[in-house]
Amino acid sequence: MLKLGVNIDHVATLRQARGGSQPDVIKAALACEAAGADSIVAHLREDRRHINDADVKKLRRLIKTRLNLEMSIAPEIVRIACSLRPDQATLVPERRQELTTEGGLDTRKNFKRVKEAVSALEARKIEISLFIDPDTKQIEAALETGAKIIELHTGRYANAKTSSERRRYLLEIENASSYAGSLGLVVNAGHGLDYQNVSSVARIGEIEELNIGHSIISRAVFIGLARAVEEMKMLIG
Repeated sequence: MLKLGVNIDHVATLRQARGGSQPDVIKAALACEAAGADSIVAHLREDRRHINDADVKKLRRLIKTRLNLEMSIAPEIVRIACSLRPDQATLVPERRQELTTEGGLDTRKNFKRVKEAVSALEARKIEISLFIDPDTKQIEAALETGAKIIELHTGRYANAKTSSERRRYLLEIENASSYAGSLGLVVNAGHGLDYQNVSSVARIGEIEELNIGHSIISRAVFIGLARAVEEMKMLIG
């Protein structure tokens, strides 16, 4: 059955807007778990714009499912992850000026640094996933780093303006999933998926987990977090 990882970054974004302690990121994570989330995703950015060090330490201690730490390959963040020992580390690209992650990690261009990060994390018994574009060469480079999991970037599909564009980008994801699966990689996917576009991606047989955040937190504003998670679980189930 397809798994759902819920990204709670935007709960922290709302908290940081006032600089206080509300809404409580840990309570949000526990509510997501109680509603059926299979893992909790949190991105510890270098600039700490939302999730911070205290958050990830509490998450590591208190959640009962799995902690998937999204992170850059910056040495400081790798050291924190090695100390924290989340269940999974997902390596992503990161630029200070971006509003959200804008594409997959260029594993070919950054191969040496990615491989070093993978080796360091593996030594701490942390599962590693590489967040990459649905591209054959990126998949091959990911395999060469020693990572066992990839997460395919679904942003171009999610942001497509026309039905023909959407079909083309969905086919990219389907082909990439099939190819990665044939190489023995575990395939996950995420970015920009919402209640209207998730079903087509959820039907791709090789994909084992979808990681979704913004749309769930946005939906929760109107119907509550538990119900928002439950609705997404039903859509991908």
